[in-house]
Amino acid sequence: MIADHHRLGSWQEIFADEVRQPYFSALSAFVQQEYMTHTCYPPQPRIYAAFDYCALEQLKVVIIGQDPYHGAGQANGLCFSVNDGIAQPPSLLNIFKEIEADVGAPLPASGNLERWARQGVLLLNATLTVRAGQAGSHQKKGWERFTDAVISRISQYKDNVVFLLWGAYAKKKGAKIDRSKHHLLTSSHPSPLSANRGGWFGNRHFSRTNEYLSRHGMTPIDW
Repeated sequence: MIADHHRLGSWQEIFADEVRQPYFSALSAFVQQEYMTHTCYPPQPRIYAAFDYCALEQLKVVIIGQDPYHGAGQANGLCFSVNDGIAQPPSLLNIFKEIEADVGAPLPASGNLERWARQGVLLLNATLTVRAGQAGSHQKKGWERFTDAVISRISQYKDNVVFLLWGAYAKKKGAKIDRSKHHLLTSSHPSPLSANRGGWFGNRHFSRTNEYLSRHGMTPIDW
């Protein structure tokens, strides 16, 4: 489906090898069929929104999620993000609470994180699509291989990117990032189950990200 969209600009070169591989053809066919026969999220034009809003040249920070939200109107193609007017899910609310405690930014009315993406934050889910009401329904169909390739290419081609790895899944996903040239911040996941056990609140990932960016001559993120 990437091949159909031609919207990826600076990312296109990075993806070219993946798009030509048999697994990607099978993945595209699967996703096409799912969207034709079931309600799936995010809306089809938003599947690659993480790349649409964050150009490779501007990339400064990568946040790794797992699966899109599977409730009506929630998923907009950016991990942890929801559309304007949609109630903020518990994990996102905990992210905003930590930002408030860390950098003093008030809790925002909207959970739409497009404003982060436009500043160079890649909000990347490991799996880019899901069937409505069925968490994990599109896992192990090829998306994980594709997003692993994205992460390894970012690690290879870029310098001084901050990777925010929250929870065991994201830490495993980021295991091959070159730590000699990138900055990795890890903590427990912001979901209530993990956050309330400790390790999320007080991680100060948002101020620590900005300190690193400033040290390397980049504009901090307005969280």
